Amino acid sequence: MFAGYRRLAVAVVLILSAAAAQAAPASPPKLVVVLVVDQMRADYISRYSHQWTGGLRRLVDGGAWFSRAAYPYLATVTCVGHATISTGAFPRTHGIVGNSWFDRDLGRSIGCTADPAATTVSYAAPVSGGHGPSRIAAATLADELRSQLPVPARVVTMSIKERTAITLAGRRADAVTWFSSSAGGFVTSSAYTATPVPFVGAFTKANPVTADVGKVWTRTLPAGRYLFADAGQGEKPAAIWTAEFPHALNGKGGVPDVQYFEAWEGSPYSDDYLGRLAIASVDAMKLGQDNGTDFLGVSFSALDYVGHDFGPTSHEAQDTLVRLDRTVGALLDHLDRTVGAGHYVVALTGDHGAAPIPEQAAALGIDAGRVDVALVRQAAQRALEAALGPGLHTVRIQGSDLILEPQAVERLRRDPQALDGVLRALRAVPGVAAAFFAEQLDSHAAAGDGDARAALLSYYPGRSGDVVVLPKPYWFFVTADGSPQPGSATTHGTMYGYDQRVPIVFYGRGIKPGEFTRAVTPADIAPTLAHLCGVTLADADGDVLTEALAPAAPAARRGR
Repeated sequence: MFAGYRRLAVAVVLILSAAAAQAAPASPPKLVVVLVVDQMRADYISRYSHQWTGGLRRLVDGGAWFSRAAYPYLATVTCVGHATISTGAFPRTHGIVGNSWFDRDLGRSIGCTADPAATTVSYAAPVSGGHGPSRIAAATLADELRSQLPVPARVVTMSIKERTAITLAGRRADAVTWFSSSAGGFVTSSAYTATPVPFVGAFTKANPVTADVGKVWTRTLPAGRYLFADAGQGEKPAAIWTAEFPHALNGKGGVPDVQYFEAWEGSPYSDDYLGRLAIASVDAMKLGQDNGTDFLGVSFSALDYVGHDFGPTSHEAQDTLVRLDRTVGALLDHLDRTVGAGHYVVALTGDHGAAPIPEQAAALGIDAGRVDVALVRQAAQRALEAALGPGLHTVRIQGSDLILEPQAVERLRRDPQALDGVLRALRAVPGVAAAFFAEQLDSHAAAGDGDARAALLSYYPGRSGDVVVLPKPYWFFVTADGSPQPGSATTHGTMYGYDQRVPIVFYGRGIKPGEFTRAVTPADIAPTLAHLCGVTLADADGDVLTEALAPAAPAARRGR
């Protein structure tokens, strides 16, 4: 009898051991590379990849492509997306609820990486103010690679935007770099270093951004290769450009100034610069070339600037991706030569998508438009005055968050009828779909309201608003600027598919190629990479995407 149990136990152990061998990762990659393309919609792969022949093409064809990935929350904006990618957590956990939010104690809006304790360390002209990672409430993958591995990872991140370079890195890093138009060059933060990092200083000195003054951005491919029309309806480019190619990179009087630097940021030339800086960092820091696992994070910002101005169907957006395809290809080729093909792993994704330009959507018969946030606040103020009496009861609306005076919130808690009146008034504003009292989001989500659930995943106490106001599909909030069509040509920041859906592609060490159609989220990226590296994320909401993992080679049997 006992012999039978023993045989059964041995069989179970063998089965579990075999399963563990299949699930266990191969030896860790020598380098983890996270590439984020700001404002990259999921459908850009299916729509535009026929125009690609380089790095983006290589990643999609040779990697594990999750074609149904989407952020499940409301706050689909840059800082939030990058924090989700780097931590494997949602805003309710990592605490980044927007690119900025209203600080009730300070009585003003603060940036997601603004840090009064930090100062800017510049590679160019001096810049006041400071940024750092202090507002991120969860550890990043890079943080865990530094703290858990026997040989602490070397961590390098870079972007055009400070909030993307910082949130990819986390609290500790060897080099965190971003561009400052005020400085006319790249900068970093005293949160990471007291002095300029030598290799960054050497590269930026040898490759000044001003070298691109006078260059002209033209289509890379023949015009017939691009889908849709150039100069589409509703495009709103920067003042120095028209809606049609070509676009010259010039300042006023032909000299580099803020106008030039902003044009450079919003062109593929900035992506190309980051790609070359990334290659330089691999060489200077010997990333992936010693014992242990290192981390390189690059966030390419140009597509976001281009998308806001020209929209997702523009020739400019398509050409930005064509050029990025070549930039990523050059980086991968360099990693093959230095780290070694098959010794590094890459994760490619977007931080959010973008809505169609409302005028273009309306021309197709879709109900679309822009909601002036002043009208939303006025509707709330009138309803509050009717219920609570005279007084300024609203503070501001920021994103989808309406912030109220504390006494107004307290009275609404005690007066359901007054609260209902305020919510009804908000829903009556043209272009508004729904409004929720933030303290009731959990009950609405529990009752099956998908919009409330998306808002709840974006809610962080003390930083989020008191009332959440959601636009209708193909509508978005804008701040009035006195023009007939205020705001950018288009934007993002809603719970609709065009904002939530982004690509996820893994490539390289430990990855099994293929297209996978299971619904996943970018919060799954960091746990999957952590699994490959043998580290644990303490605060992750995401899961390991096991279908993308290549089976480990069977371990050699030990002799008896």
